[in-house]
Amino acid sequence: MTILMALSTHDFDPTEVAVPWDILRQNDQDICFATDTGHAGETDPRMLYGDDLGIFKGMLAARKNVRQTYLRLCQEPAFLNPIRFEDIRPEDYDGLILPGGHAKGMIPYLESEILQEKIAAFFAADKPVGAICHGVVAACRAEDPKTGKSVLYGRKTTALLKRQELLAYKMTKARLGDYFLTYPGLTVEDEVTAALQSADDFLPGPTPFLRDSPNKLSRGFVVQDGQYLSARWPGDAHRFGQAFVGMITD
Repeated sequence: MTILMALSTHDFDPTEVAVPWDILRQNDQDICFATDTGHAGETDPRMLYGDDLGIFKGMLAARKNVRQTYLRLCQEPAFLNPIRFEDIRPEDYDGLILPGGHAKGMIPYLESEILQEKIAAFFAADKPVGAICHGVVAACRAEDPKTGKSVLYGRKTTALLKRQELLAYKMTKARLGDYFLTYPGLTVEDEVTAALQSADDFLPGPTPFLRDSPNKLSRGFVVQDGQYLSARWPGDAHRFGQAFVGMITD
């Protein structure tokens, strides 16, 4: 199968991109990429190397093995030659992945009306769509043209939790200001929940503390509703990737 991964040109989270890419690759899936500009995406360097995170580097930044995976990804021709959002033809792909990231370079991705139209087309075709962290915001902003409501209306989902987002902000605000708040005053959980049919359709899962890994998938949390899969943060990325493979190969 051929899976499309839509990225921001700047500041996407390295774990949420590299881990699902690697899992799909290991399961013989082809992965193509699209960005808002058509230029190769560049991850948030702070999330890759932990610069300026101080004592919270181990908690917030990518693990060493993920950094190595991301650097391998950066050598891939498909990654280096993405298409533009406007050139996405959903009929050419068997599924879509929407990674997240929180730094301000994510805003063009999150606010792209073109990408939102393409996301809605994937949902309309009932093709597998996976969204993690802020990628769920991109999904919730996509409107079903038949109803005028979010494509997530009537579905169950998770996303970055409000308590996670605010904790990261509070731990780092003295050094980094509002770096961990993409939209100060509006958390991911609040926006996503407002787009749902019921607040009960937002599932927070167990308290996120430790990141998952290939050997510890139970630490991760995902929600699958039909052909839609969601996860909360980089700590869910391995389980998210494995669940997406399961969804497209069932």
